[in-house]
Order: sequence, then structure tokens, then C-alpha cells
Amino acid sequence: MISVRQLSKRFGTQVAVDALSFEVPAGQIVGFLGPNGAGKTTTLKMLTGMIEPSDGTATVSGFDLRTHPIEVKQHIGFVPESGAVFESLTGLEYLEMVAALYGIPQSVAVDRIRQFIVFFELSFETLTDKLLGAYSKGMRRKVVITAALLHNPPVVLFDEPLDGLDANAAVGFKALIQTLAREGKTIIYSSHILDVVERVCERVIIIDKGRLLVDGRPEELIAAQGAGTLERLFTQLTGGTELERRAEDFAKTFRS
Repeated sequence: MISVRQLSKRFGTQVAVDALSFEVPAGQIVGFLGPNGAGKTTTLKMLTGMIEPSDGTATVSGFDLRTHPIEVKQHIGFVPESGAVFESLTGLEYLEMVAALYGIPQSVAVDRIRQFIVFFELSFETLTDKLLGAYSKGMRRKVVITAALLHNPPVVLFDEPLDGLDANAAVGFKALIQTLAREGKTIIYSSHILDVVERVCERVIIIDKGRLLVDGRPEELIAAQGAGTLERLFTQLTGGTELERRAEDFAKTFRS
């Protein structure tokens, strides 16, 4: 469903993504991990067609990013880290606009919106009476997730999707993506919450400085590195152990 071949992105002299290659089959949830500035969001934006690659290419559902960008967008749902929405619209107006962009008939769109409202425990009045600018961060996140799934895409990209969600909504969301995967959808899940990734993702890809570090099943990667947990594996591979040492040194200044 997703095939990435030597994908690279440069901003001037800065290399954000460096010859990245991987494939993701249908029905798989892949944790896409890396420290801040590793190139995760840039990679996801290239896959959606929001940013043009400097080199390399990728296909989504068999469509090439460069030659068939519209078809790629039709087959992808994307939840960006920013959670940006049109704040001058109500939640319902925003979702109906998204449905219209994808050519979803209004009657079908309203039915799907109602299903998501029930799932996320939102009220229809909230969607119709309040502008998105007055929504809480968590409520906007629920609307953005709904918008990404309205057209029933076979590929879904999540960039920090739990940001702003309360504990109950987060539990429901994790169950949702596992259900989507069982139905054959391909999911790339980018997050810094590594314990959640370890529980819900059957495979993880870790990148740093735009380059691929490891790719495989979490339990196999952890065992190979003798890490014990995904968090420990992550810190070993991306220099987090040095940060831990510096934190300990910093704490000593208060004790002295």
C-alpha cells in the first residue's frame, strides 16, 4: 500500500529526509518514530503531497506521488500534528466541507458524521452551535480525526494523534486504529508516546537525522539490542542516554 524509495527532502543545505526507503502492506499499523527534527513530519507531508520530494519517490495504493498526486490524496487520510482547522466554521460546516471536497454525497456524509459523533461522545448541538475557534484542543482533535476518515481512505497517517485527547478518548482511539487495521487499512502512527506505540503497533520504524535506523517488530528489535523496552531502545539509538546523564548532572547542582 505504501512504497517509499530513496525519498529525500532538502531545505537549502539542510537535509531533512535522507534516502529513506520502506514498504508497508495493507492492514499493518507501523509506528513511525524519531526525536524532534528527525524528519518524521516532513516524510508524512511528502506522502500526502503537501511537500514535493527533492529526490526519490513513493507510491500510495499504486499511485506515484509525482505523477498522480490527486489520486494519492484521494487514498489518504491525514491527521496532522497541528490539528489546524478553519476556526470561523462550526464543526459540522467544516466536516461537510471536507466531505464535499471528496465528493461524498451529503446524506452519506451526515450519516458518517453522526457515527463519529457517537464514537467520540460529542453532541450534535456542539457541532452546529459553536465555532471551531471556541473548541477545546481535544474537541478539535476529534473533528480532525473524523475529517481524515470521512472518505474511508485505505491509508491513514497519524501525526501525534493523541495530543489533546483525554484518557477515555485516547483508549477509544487506540481501539479504533486497531479495528481499522483489522479491516485492511494501512496505518502509519507517528508519536512520542512510546508505551502506546509498543502496545498497538506490530512494527516500528525509527529514523534520526532523516535516516533509517531500524525497521522491524518491536519485540524483536528490543531483544536484539537488549533494551528491555521500546523507550530504552529508542534512547539507545537516538542519543537519549546522553540526555539522561546530563539530567542527572543537572539535578546534582540542586543537591550541592
